[in-house]
Amino acid sequence: MDNFIFTCGDINGISPEISIKSINKLYSEEKYKITLVIPQNVFEYYKEQIEVEFPFEITNSLDNSNINNGKVSILDIGFSELKIGKITENSGLSSYNAILKGYDLLKNQLGSAIITSPISKEAWLKAGIEFTGHTELFSNLTHSKNYAMMFLSRKLKAILTTIHIPIKEVSSSLSKQKIVNTVLQAQMTLEFDLKIKQPRIAVLGLNPHAGENGQLGNEEIDIIIPAIEELKNNRINVEGPFVPDAFWGTKTYNKFDITVGMYHDQVLIPFKLLSFDEGINYTSGLPIIRTSPDHGTAFDIARKLVANPNSMIESFNWAREIVKNRNCSIAKM
Repeated sequence: MDNFIFTCGDINGISPEISIKSINKLYSEEKYKITLVIPQNVFEYYKEQIEVEFPFEITNSLDNSNINNGKVSILDIGFSELKIGKITENSGLSSYNAILKGYDLLKNQLGSAIITSPISKEAWLKAGIEFTGHTELFSNLTHSKNYAMMFLSRKLKAILTTIHIPIKEVSSSLSKQKIVNTVLQAQMTLEFDLKIKQPRIAVLGLNPHAGENGQLGNEEIDIIIPAIEELKNNRINVEGPFVPDAFWGTKTYNKFDITVGMYHDQVLIPFKLLSFDEGINYTSGLPIIRTSPDHGTAFDIARKLVANPNSMIESFNWAREIVKNRNCSIAKM
């Protein structure tokens, strides 16, 4: 039976709330197992605020003896002080430790996929954690060199060439090989994890008007176009570079299976406009399966218990689909 691991995320934000709300909707005794990695005291607090509709068992460890007990496992990672709505060192450490515990389950073949609730990068900084987010942490844990941040919804799929870096560093961080690697990563993920045959891939330009033939920047001429030409010579179904604003405005993205963006907000602004309550973040290129909502910790509404769990639920749905697709691929080998 597949075991889907949910992490608590930042305990002072909406993450525990949307995790419990999601599991209320998703619990199934027969189809799969769910494990929530969270401090016991945090779960017990939210249990008093939100009606828990699933049977559960609080445990300090998970093994084969309690995976098939028909209950959701609440995997306690130790007491953690709650300061709802506040960014604290403690909340950063708790969210980080939940991820490490969840990954340990995957590594020991006690989990099929991990669905990570939103974390606070500022809380991680306060806690002295060196990683800027889930993507960088999981790439380090799995020793993955070819990975990418991908965004999935039923309306749009997109992938980033650069991830969490300042805008002023984007141009110097781009290279022909990095773009080639990102496109190949997109193709492999769509074919293997999502079962899309011969995917159509769009690549955006970096500059306004995609550089206007060098008048507004040379990155398209020097880096992006040579990368696209190399990919086409290797029979990859790729087009571009597209003028970014026109690409989104004319809905040209509908003609492609995935869009490759050069930097974070170039992709995330249109993605969230189209799919805020249903879009998810998927770390492409890892040996494990990791999904997450495409929104943040929402400290400002954490105490109100009004957070929408839809993106968390969709994170589970995509994880389950990818688990099924990978299992099918392995079975055919």
